[in-house]
Amino acid sequence: MENFRVREAIVDLLVRIEQDSGFSHLLIDHEITSRNIPEKDEALMTEIVYGTIQRKLTLDYYLDAFIDTKKKIKPWLRMLLRMSVYQMHFLDRIPDHAVINEAAEIAKQRGHKGIASFVNGVLRSIQRKGVPDTTAIENIAKRLALETSHPEWLVKRWIDMYGYDMTRDMCYANLERKSLSIRVQPLKISRRTVMDELHELGFETRSSGFSSQGIIVNQGNVLRTRLFEEGYITIQDQSSMLVTEMLNAEPGMSVLDACSAPGGKVTHTAEKMQNKGSISAYDLHAKKVKQISDKAAALDLTIIDANAGDARKLQERHEKESFDRILIDAPCSGFGVIRGKPDIKYNKTENDIYRLAQIQTDILKNVAPLLKKGGLLVYSTCTVDKTENDEVAQTFLDQNPEFILDTAFFEQLPSMIQHSPGHSEIGLQLFPQTFSTDGFFLTRFKRV
Repeated sequence: MENFRVREAIVDLLVRIEQDSGFSHLLIDHEITSRNIPEKDEALMTEIVYGTIQRKLTLDYYLDAFIDTKKKIKPWLRMLLRMSVYQMHFLDRIPDHAVINEAAEIAKQRGHKGIASFVNGVLRSIQRKGVPDTTAIENIAKRLALETSHPEWLVKRWIDMYGYDMTRDMCYANLERKSLSIRVQPLKISRRTVMDELHELGFETRSSGFSSQGIIVNQGNVLRTRLFEEGYITIQDQSSMLVTEMLNAEPGMSVLDACSAPGGKVTHTAEKMQNKGSISAYDLHAKKVKQISDKAAALDLTIIDANAGDARKLQERHEKESFDRILIDAPCSGFGVIRGKPDIKYNKTENDIYRLAQIQTDILKNVAPLLKKGGLLVYSTCTVDKTENDEVAQTFLDQNPEFILDTAFFEQLPSMIQHSPGHSEIGLQLFPQTFSTDGFFLTRFKRV
């Protein structure tokens, strides 16, 4: 491994992600490509970056026991120490002495001998004494927050909503990397054929119970296969697939996807419709609309008309009662996808939750009139917060008597989900620890 070059890239990446509130998954892919990181080093680089971000608060707690808190440390140096302690404490494949020596060398190159000595001293002290114990922290919310590197306000909020045990399981699940899931393009290939081909290439796969098109990839990089490159499969989480399955879109229908980017659900919908009918897809940002069109083109789907537009103003573009089905996968806090986007938990505040809940309420209110009588509307988010989920859904029903909760939704859920712990009177909450998926909320309304 070109240790020094790769670890320098990791330091730069971590600083960019923190300073720019950048999406870690996008920046990692860009860095790997732009720096020509060898394929054999990609997995370790990704693991160190994700692990350091996921464990940031825990790592700072460890470091604070060995560093004078009054000492001002530059961002790159803090990142270098964090990633080094992460490797020493949470990974066992790299010897401590190698981690320490390389960290000191990076510090010397970026700073000077004095900084290298400081880094060497801190890391050797941690190696000798071990990291501080958290069991002495009496406040259970604070202890759980530090042990799992979640903001304490968020842990307290989840404990209030779901109790300590559920919150603990969710926090620990958020530290784990889940298996990749993919969706087959059934108009081009069958799930069985894809699984057989992946098996021949050495992949470990199993079929998903969430969607007849879903496959879970336990091992292997499908992005480098012809199946992905030629549009036979696409990347999508199982929970996201379930949303489209519950939309019940059929060939020939007119469908609206009001918050569509990056295009996973809308392309899935087009496949369920056998590429027959029409889908109007919108996103607020023009750049993201291109993602939708590109994904549709890659999968050879032609019924999707993607445009930039504010979901709250779509009545200016469409007549009332224009659509048989409507999907509102609303903008949300994203606390259900922390495993894949760990920086989310540090960049959101409690005020963001209430601000987003108001946006979600406004979108529902303004989009709902576009649904035909007898039509179905699916509301979903990739978060686990009741304010954005149950409360928004209940508010919508209270304020719109022409809509009812479609109880057939619960009967249609896959058998493996029928008795999951996330059922409520208003919808289904998927937790990341239950089925090793993203955390997702979904429910379905019917216009009567």
